[in-house]
Amino acid sequence: MLLFLLDLFFNLATAAPRIVAVGDLHADPIAAQKVLQLARIADENGHWVGGSTILIQTGDITDKGPSSRGVAAFLLRLQEEARMEGGDVVAVLGNHEVMNLAGDWRGVNARDVTEFGSRKARAQDLLPGGIIGRWIAQSHLVVLRADTVFVHGGVSEKMAHTGIETLTTITAEDRLNPTHAALFGDEGPLWFRDYLRLPEREICTEIEKALATLGARRMVMGHTTQTDGRITSRCGGRIIGIDTGISGYAGNRYSAFELEDGAPKAISPTGTTDLPNPPVRDK
Repeated sequence: MLLFLLDLFFNLATAAPRIVAVGDLHADPIAAQKVLQLARIADENGHWVGGSTILIQTGDITDKGPSSRGVAAFLLRLQEEARMEGGDVVAVLGNHEVMNLAGDWRGVNARDVTEFGSRKARAQDLLPGGIIGRWIAQSHLVVLRADTVFVHGGVSEKMAHTGIETLTTITAEDRLNPTHAALFGDEGPLWFRDYLRLPEREICTEIEKALATLGARRMVMGHTTQTDGRITSRCGGRIIGIDTGISGYAGNRYSAFELEDGAPKAISPTGTTDLPNPPVRDK
């Protein structure tokens, strides 16, 4: 009996944590809370109930909606609560965050500026001392967890040769480094759409090569909205598209990706659906 209990304790202690990923939230704190309630991460008051779950948000918390600051503040508070429970909230960098930093505010909602009182005040908040800035400062271009690459747009085969060690250390600050200019360009991980836009026959070989280079099993990405409101799986589960239009701007189509005990699933208001599971990659 003692051996059984020790074995059970060891298995529980070493089990991989549940991972949940949500896509583009676009300055809509109400939608952000609702999708995380759906994923059993937040309660009806917006507080963390995910225990040791790791929540990964794949970029674009700013623009289009009324309150970029509201989403950032919500995620930062959840992060503090999660870490007290052994969980975490992890930030992936989106193209809209980088656009904002570069002064490209084409997607900024007028109400988002009004909330700050002026454009100058909002610009100041984008710096590391601000609320949005705190979120952006800790965001990484690529996150690797549980044999899974989490990225905003997608890592092409060409960009994969940058190396996973480098890609996972790149932050918004690196946009100013000429060495990393390509990573922030049209074909870089913030903007790349081919995996979700081109026919599967044209991209399955590329994603397989990219994942082999990165040492990963699948790639989870936002950025390219799935207009049917469903998480998309392609190439045998190697490509997972999770931008389903969560924000009010995009239609309030709530969904989340879940990875628990090695099993990938799509969470939606109608229930949880199994997703194809690529074979484990040899180490």
